[in-house]
Amino acid sequence: MLVVYHSQSGTCARLARAAAQGAADTEGVVVEVRRACDASTETVADAAGLLLVAAENSGTLSGEAKAFLDRIFYPAIDRALVLPYALMMSAGNDGRGAVRQAERIFSGIPFTSACEPMIARGEFTDEHKAQAAELGAGFAAGLEMGIF
Repeated sequence: MLVVYHSQSGTCARLARAAAQGAADTEGVVVEVRRACDASTETVADAAGLLLVAAENSGTLSGEAKAFLDRIFYPAIDRALVLPYALMMSAGNDGRGAVRQAERIFSGIPFTSACEPMIARGEFTDEHKAQAAELGAGFAAGLEMGIF
C-alpha cells in the first residue's frame, strides 16, 4: 500500500503517518509512505493501492498533490494501471471542491475508489488522527482480503 502526501503546514504529514500506522497493523500489508514530490509512476505501479493525502487550497487540490496526479496520469494510462485508491483531504473550508477534483483525475486513469473520502476540516485534532488511522487500517484490510 502506498501513502502519498503533500504537506505545507504539517497536517497532511500527520494524517499520512496516522493512516500508515493504522495500515501497518494489518498483517500481510507492506506500507510505503512517500512525499508527493518523491512519488513516481513506478512507485504507484508497485503498489496494491494508493492512499492520497492532500490539502485543499482555495477550494481546489493543493499544488504538489495535483502535480503528482498530473505526473502519473498519462504514464498510468499507458501502463493500463487500475488500482484502488482512498483519499484523505485536509481542508480549511469544506474540502468538497478538492475532493471532486481529485476524484475526476482518478476516474480518468481509471483508478477505483475504495471508500468515501475523509475530509479533516480545521486544525489537526486527535479525532482527525483516529479517523486517519481507521481509514488506513480499513483500506489495508480491504487490500489484504482482495475486496478492492
